[in-house]
Amino acid sequence: MVVARTLAVALHGVDGGIVEIEADLANGLPAFTIIGLPDAALGEAKDRVRSAAANSGCDLPNRKVTVNLSPASLPKHGSGFDLGIAVAALATTGIVSDAAISSVVHLGELSLDGRLRPVAGVLPAVLAARRAGARAVVVPSGNASEAALVPGIRVIAAASLRDVLIGHGAALDVVPVEPLAAAVSAEPVTESGDLADVVGHPEAVEALQVAAAGGHHMLMLGPPGAGKTMLASRLPGLLPDLEPDAAVEVSSIRSLAGLPLGSSLVTRPPLEAPHHSATMASLIGGGSGLVRPGAISRAAHGVLFLDEAPEFAGAVLDALRQPLETGEITIHRARTVARFPARFQLVLAANPCPCGNGGSDDCTCTPMMRRRYLGRLSGPLLDRIDLQLTVRRVGTAQMTDGAPGATTSAIARDRVVAARSRARQRWGAHGWSLNAQVPGAALRGERWRLAAADRGALDRALERGAITMRGYDRVLRVAWTLADLDGVDRPGADQLGRALYLRKGI
Repeated sequence: MVVARTLAVALHGVDGGIVEIEADLANGLPAFTIIGLPDAALGEAKDRVRSAAANSGCDLPNRKVTVNLSPASLPKHGSGFDLGIAVAALATTGIVSDAAISSVVHLGELSLDGRLRPVAGVLPAVLAARRAGARAVVVPSGNASEAALVPGIRVIAAASLRDVLIGHGAALDVVPVEPLAAAVSAEPVTESGDLADVVGHPEAVEALQVAAAGGHHMLMLGPPGAGKTMLASRLPGLLPDLEPDAAVEVSSIRSLAGLPLGSSLVTRPPLEAPHHSATMASLIGGGSGLVRPGAISRAAHGVLFLDEAPEFAGAVLDALRQPLETGEITIHRARTVARFPARFQLVLAANPCPCGNGGSDDCTCTPMMRRRYLGRLSGPLLDRIDLQLTVRRVGTAQMTDGAPGATTSAIARDRVVAARSRARQRWGAHGWSLNAQVPGAALRGERWRLAAADRGALDRALERGAITMRGYDRVLRVAWTLADLDGVDRPGADQLGRALYLRKGI
């Protein structure tokens, strides 16, 4: 009995676990069996492996081959196990030694001619291999630049199964092949524009800077054409570059989603703007079989913009409530649990009524129609939105009047970076980097509690039921952000009053 072993990685969300691939060659009727909870795509690997091995000049013998994926209780998905299965199966014939492959991680899908096809999720898979102590990882040539982004592990890029076997010591002649490139989906080109393009909305421009400085969520209510979408598209440009850990996390999500990465990690905050027909799985993540990241995960450390928010399904919107609090989404399935990051800034845009002309003489909606329309945004969801403001249409005078002192994105970003630096100096020792991350208990604690005279308006709003306890804490967070933007050490009555206005600005 001959048993050969090598390694692969099973991904569940952004987390990965090492899988040991065991191949056994035994006497009996010719068969190729894969066990260890493979899915349909992985179960078809036996046909790809046999054809790829034959076309690489190293046929598998007509005997019984059994491949076990251990731990057997861990579900395995996708075609990324093809290369590891082929190498382990061929090692049972003696073409390569078991010692040469036993501690090497193999990732890649096999084509029938033996070439290696790139797979999604290589970046988080290589990260998981490095954390598990693997010394080397073999990846398809099309994934080489992505795998090279992970330091501390040897990355071996190969174009074909034959090249992999030669690298492990097989006595085969080198046959040059054309490497298969990764299929790149065309991404829509989005122009974020400059903040200076915004005219007639000084309060909205200030609110955008507050949202960027503190990591606060935002709702804009206004008629069509008032500039809500233009304002939301400027928010990512006000955010600073991603920290190294955040850049790795964002890049890993892009890799899992099959989006192009290039030769470097993503350094700018992402912007996701799904259509209002988006399903629960497309927004939150999930799907049958392999669990995929949704829009909230692709927007991690960036902005999720939901235009025409009342048009989204109510259940889809309410599914945002838990990730808004925790900063991650955990998707449970019958046999697996997948975790994805979901710490994003939510920006909602909505019309005041179905016709969009609420508050003007042109509005044809009854009060009940307006109430029912905005009622699609549930109270618990709105309670998690820090900044709520009305965006009105711009008049002719504002459009034609020049704005030589308009705030540009560069100026606003410098202001945001300075405010975030003040917040990090204050909260960094406690593990928080943004005011939006600070628990309410800390802000109401003895050390950071604001003076009773300054809190008067906020306390009265809580007593008469104008805001909830969660809203109370969120107003305090916004007040601290305003203090950071103003360059003062602690919020006063002015900052608290402005924060309360921004909370109830609609």
